[in-house]
Amino acid sequence: MDVELLQFRYSPYNEKARWALDLKRVPHRRVDLMPGPHMARVRRLTGQTATPVLVIDGRAIAGSAAIVRELDQLWPEPTLQAAAPASTAIETRFDDEFAPRIRRKVLALLLEDHGYFCRIFAEGQNAANRLIYRALLPLAQGMVRRGNGITGPSAIEDGERALQEALTFVAERSRATGYLAGNSFTAADLAAASALAMVVNPPNSTMTKPEPMPAVFASWVASIQAHPGTAWVKSIYSRNRTA
Repeated sequence: MDVELLQFRYSPYNEKARWALDLKRVPHRRVDLMPGPHMARVRRLTGQTATPVLVIDGRAIAGSAAIVRELDQLWPEPTLQAAAPASTAIETRFDDEFAPRIRRKVLALLLEDHGYFCRIFAEGQNAANRLIYRALLPLAQGMVRRGNGITGPSAIEDGERALQEALTFVAERSRATGYLAGNSFTAADLAAASALAMVVNPPNSTMTKPEPMPAVFASWVASIQAHPGTAWVKSIYSRNRTA
């Protein structure tokens, strides 16, 4: 079976798909895309422009939840979405509520340093593509802001509120078993840890950002390191992130 993942390297939804593929030990290729230039290729395959996209023997599946559902059907061990009754509701809450809100502040801060933004999102590209992307970013940043709902300071402040709400949620919800839904790792943990990894910056993982980070972003990351929710994210990565 030929399996290819079209991805952004530092997106929570793409991390969720990567993690599911790795956990199930599915042999696959990863193709790094750049935000903006990716749109034509992804639209041809799926009729929309969001990543991740998983292509299995020429058939494209768009969206992390749909990808996890498909992987559970084709590679059922370990099962992620049906393992606990509350798992899907928590997965959806992180996918649809927490991750988009947190991402607004993440992107807003990263856009303050165009060089670092390009380093993050053009990683894996050749030198020519990186230079072109860096040159176009001043023109494209408005599209990035609009496409992610970064409408002004209130959207950025809401991103901080979402981060604090989500960290508190996982700390409290996981207290009994270490997991968010039942006694084992499910899609709930997968979605939550992937979303929070944007700011927690778990070490030695596919979401670890290049150093040095911009000072403002590094300060934000440092500000949450003592939170119990941050400890949960790092623990989940340590115990369950297999590659």
